[in-house]
Amino acid sequence: MSRTATIVGLQWGDEGKGKILDGLAGEAEVVVRYQGGGNAGHTVIVDGTKYVFHHVPTGILYPGVLCAIGNGTVVDVPALEVELDELRGQGVDLSGLRISSRAHCVLPYHRALDEAREQARGSAGIGTTKRGIGPCYADKASRTGIRVADLFDPPRFAELLRRNLDEKNAILVHLYRTKPLEFEPLLDEYRRAADAIAPYVDDTAALVQAALAQDKRVLFEGAQGVMLDLDHGTYPFVTSSSASSAGVAAGAGVAPDAAGRVLGVSKAYTTRVGSGPFPTELHGEPGERLRALGREYGATTGRPRRCGWLDLVQLGHAVRLTGTRALVLTKLDTLSGYGPLKVAVAYERGGRRIDTLPADARGWEELTPVYEELPGWEGDLVGTTDEAKLPPTARDYVRFVEERLGIPAVLVSTGPDRRALIQRGEVTGF
Repeated sequence: MSRTATIVGLQWGDEGKGKILDGLAGEAEVVVRYQGGGNAGHTVIVDGTKYVFHHVPTGILYPGVLCAIGNGTVVDVPALEVELDELRGQGVDLSGLRISSRAHCVLPYHRALDEAREQARGSAGIGTTKRGIGPCYADKASRTGIRVADLFDPPRFAELLRRNLDEKNAILVHLYRTKPLEFEPLLDEYRRAADAIAPYVDDTAALVQAALAQDKRVLFEGAQGVMLDLDHGTYPFVTSSSASSAGVAAGAGVAPDAAGRVLGVSKAYTTRVGSGPFPTELHGEPGERLRALGREYGATTGRPRRCGWLDLVQLGHAVRLTGTRALVLTKLDTLSGYGPLKVAVAYERGGRRIDTLPADARGWEELTPVYEELPGWEGDLVGTTDEAKLPPTARDYVRFVEERLGIPAVLVSTGPDRRALIQRGEVTGF
């Protein structure tokens, strides 16, 4: 399995995985998205053209690369149809795209439930994107979900849709006091959208297994970040799938050792969208300034991201959990002129110094970060590709992070363009 690699986000998502995936996909023969849904937003800028991906693997920008949306994903079929139309309009060749027939479908009642539940929580909301991802995965776990394959069996799809819609409408109307959804328009919408994606539907697990057997170069693409992992993130402020490298096997339909070399992506600082713990968050003007410098707004939702100092306790947890062997540090250029810089190296809780993460919500509230201060730097780093041209204190910052985490920073990103990368070591192992 030496010719496989997995890209994971080591924070709360939005680490810049899209650009890194795009940069590495040109070396791959197969790229597989193994979890998550349309709530993901991978942004890639090529020669000034911006591409935004929600379902489709970023490898689609490279002709000849097989790009699979795996069985572990959830697919909003009409939204995917729109995404495909937009990519075609930008001249992207979609012939290499394949969609798992076993992937579950996000339906309008999932989105309606997601929004109604979040509104009912009020100030206790968990910050969902309201894209229906959680309710769709809940149906999958309760064995009432509708899969892509079901769309192409019209009688079965109609039966499943009617049954599910009756149940969801009862909840929407009687519990949340919202309007019911109509059956016929929904049925027609999904039948039409199914026709649009039909040429791409396949048994992606079999395709990926065959690629591995042929020793092809396979890149597994994660969505969100480890701290949003359903089991190991800041529960309940998490997503509904396994956002770590552990999700590769189940979500792509391959053996557990297929993940190969794990490459973890982290910003040079920390961001988070929505509610939930964030020990190193910067409030007021410092946080707003960092948000403005980094243009920190969600690619999918447009929501402003919360911003704060780099947290090495959190990153250490993510590195150990995922088996990350190499680090990618993004947005180093954003920190120019911001210093001096702080990095959390431990926490204090109840007067005791700790270097692990609590499981309980109250525990997060009781954490006080222990910081080390590092000198900042000046100058425009955007587009820098030569490490020697970085200010000495910027180089020291990168070395401090990799030494504390015990893994090499093999790539440093210095801007949004795909070429704005400093390579400092072996990346994928291909």
